[in-house]
Amino acid sequence: MDKTAGWINGFLGVLIFSGSLPATRIAVIDIDPMFLTVARAAIAGVLAVLLLALFRQRLPARGDLLPLVVVALGVVVGFPLLTAIALRGMTSAHAIVFIGLLPLATAIFAVIRGGERPRGLFWLFSIGGSAIVASYAWGQGSVSSAFGDGLMLAAVIVCGLGYAEGARLSRKLGGWQVICWALVLSLPLMLPLALFTQPASWDGIGWPALAGLAYVSLFSMLIGFVFWYRGLVQGGTAAVGQLQLLQPFFGLALAAAVAHEAVGWGMVATAAAVVLCVAGAKRFA
Repeated sequence: MDKTAGWINGFLGVLIFSGSLPATRIAVIDIDPMFLTVARAAIAGVLAVLLLALFRQRLPARGDLLPLVVVALGVVVGFPLLTAIALRGMTSAHAIVFIGLLPLATAIFAVIRGGERPRGLFWLFSIGGSAIVASYAWGQGSVSSAFGDGLMLAAVIVCGLGYAEGARLSRKLGGWQVICWALVLSLPLMLPLALFTQPASWDGIGWPALAGLAYVSLFSMLIGFVFWYRGLVQGGTAAVGQLQLLQPFFGLALAAAVAHEAVGWGMVATAAAVVLCVAGAKRFA
């Protein structure tokens, strides 16, 4: 039952995260990437303080502080900042394809940090799905997009580490508690930076950009992790992490519907192929 619940919670987390890049793309049209990164962390951090106080959660042990810092650097600062900068020069549809590499990064860190040992065929499907995504991204790339592609790859690596480290900590602290404590640790830095980097005037920032900021602050930075970390603990980090291969599929649909970006058949075919890899990875995890 726990494994089934893990896949359900993981799926809900992926569904929420799928809106992150389209929302970020819309937001950075009017909002500076640095301010967007620190503002989303500050907003979510204030909410995290309220949640922890409301449910009277104990302070983490001293030995948990360094892993929480790793989580914060990966998912609170690193991934949001790197993707926001990258999305200044590429469409969210192109950036979303890189998210297909996240399952492999998460699985590798789950082995290194969490001691998980998936079967051999699991790695075949995981690497296969990642190779499909990487091949497509390489084929679409150019010299002008190489910098953005590099940023997306770096974002995938730090996010995979943050996911695996957060899942390991969630077994002890609880899923929503981990992301909340990571946000609280980041708050003393993120809140002053948000105040310092805020726009001189909000008149030029449209409602779509503000809606994008609200989404990444509330859903991408907090609510999504409640389901995601719970799913990773219940179903296994490496196994449930393969659900991220579905994220490009949902994200491409959102990029077309919300951001009005062109989504070619090559992108759709890539997303469909990685769905098959998820099914294979789930069977042999």
